[in-house]
Amino acid sequence: MFVAYVLVLMYILFFSEDYGRVSELGREYRYNLELFAEIRRFWIYREQVGYRAFLSNIFGNVVGFVPFGFILPIILRQYRNGFLTILSGFGVSLLVESIQLMTRVGCFDVDDLLLNTMGAAVGYLLFIICDHFRRKYYGKTI
Repeated sequence: MFVAYVLVLMYILFFSEDYGRVSELGREYRYNLELFAEIRRFWIYREQVGYRAFLSNIFGNVVGFVPFGFILPIILRQYRNGFLTILSGFGVSLLVESIQLMTRVGCFDVDDLLLNTMGAAVGYLLFIICDHFRRKYYGKTI
């Protein structure tokens, strides 16, 4: 399940034309190093860019990393430490953003780093909640 998640995420982040990927001729280095600049821009121009683009950018970056924060502690016991899981989410997001910048298939955006890391944190929180109920129902034997 984790491998399928990573493959779908890679497709969306690097190949999907629906998310701003352009032809090789139109590629240029694009980046945003100002925190909240893109979030603010999408909020101000949400009616012009459309609500789908607004929701896709803001919530898509969060939702895209929720499975990372949820599944990683399940498959690797050492990632049951919330700090390590969230730090790993940030690291993977930084790697993705850097690859997008170097290959010019997207925009290196610090807002995406923040939103993706928040997604990993939400996923980890969901893992903690589910693990609590699992332990309550099954005990610590599983």
